[in-house]
Amino acid sequence: MEQINGEGTENSPLDCIVIGAGPGGLQACIHLGRYNFRVKLFHTPGGRTGYAKHIENYLGLRVVSGPELLQTGLAQVESFGVAVVRAKVERVEVRQGLFEVQAAGKIYHSRFVIAASGARETLAPFKNLPRFFGTSYYTCMICDGYRTTGKKLLVIDRTINGMRLSVGMKQMFTRDVTFLAHGFSLAPVYKALLEDEGIALVEGRPEELLGETALEGVRLSDGRVIPCEVILGWGGITLNDEYLEGLDLERDAEGFKIMTRGAGESSIPGLFVLGALRHGHSQAIISAGQGAEAAIEISTRIVEL
Repeated sequence: MEQINGEGTENSPLDCIVIGAGPGGLQACIHLGRYNFRVKLFHTPGGRTGYAKHIENYLGLRVVSGPELLQTGLAQVESFGVAVVRAKVERVEVRQGLFEVQAAGKIYHSRFVIAASGARETLAPFKNLPRFFGTSYYTCMICDGYRTTGKKLLVIDRTINGMRLSVGMKQMFTRDVTFLAHGFSLAPVYKALLEDEGIALVEGRPEELLGETALEGVRLSDGRVIPCEVILGWGGITLNDEYLEGLDLERDAEGFKIMTRGAGESSIPGLFVLGALRHGHSQAIISAGQGAEAAIEISTRIVEL
C-alpha cells in the first residue's frame, strides 16, 4: 500500500479526515478549513441529499435543490484550502493513537476522523415510482410533509406506523387523507380510530403509480385504483458505513445506527459521526449543525483550549 508523504503519514498526520461531502461533512470542512487545519475530504457521489429536489427548511435559502446545495458547499470548502479527494474510503482503523484511512490504494493518517457518508435510499418496488420520486412520492413526513399541503394524499405503509402517520399528516398538512395498509389488516380498534379521524382506509397491495407528468393515483394488485395527487410511502435506507465495519462501535438496540455522545463523538475517541449514520433525526440542516459542532470540538482539542 502506497504511503502519502506530507499528506497524512505516521510522522506527519493530518489534523482531520472527513468522509462524505453531504451537508454535515461540508460544514465540518468549512469550519476546519477556516481554522487553517490540515484537512482532507473524501468525496464520492450518491448520498440522499444529492437526490433532493426541494429543500425548503435550510436557513437563508428559500428553496434549493440538493445538488445545488452540495455544489455550492463543495466550492466553499475548496476556497478554504481543504483538499478534496474523489475516492471511496475502504477502511478505517486505529493504530498507535492515530486513524489509518485506506482509499484508492493509499493510506492516510489523521488525528481525527469525521464519518459523514450518509445513506442511500431503498425504494418500494412500485412500477413508475422513479417518475414521481421527490416530486409527488415522498418517504419522509419531516422532510417533505409540507409539500402535500392541501392535496389529495395517500399514505402507504406496511406497518401500524402508517396509521399514526396518516393522523399526523391530517393534523398538519391536508384534510384529504387515505391510508393504504400494504399487505396487512388493521385491528378493529385502529379502524375505528381512522373512522373517527375521517381518514379513509384501504387494504391491499399497490403495484403501479398512475399518471404521466402528474400523479393521478395508484393501481392495486386486484385492479382497484385509488385516486391521489401525492403519496407518503414507505421506504428505507442503507447506511454507507462499510468502511467502519472493522471498528468496535457502539450502535443502537437494532445494531443499525451509531450511538454518539457530546459533539457527535462515537464510542471510539476522536471518531465523530454525523447525519444519517448516527442515532437520531437526520436532515440537511441538522447534519450541517452537527458538522459545525464536531469541527469546533476538534479544534479545541487540537489547540488544547
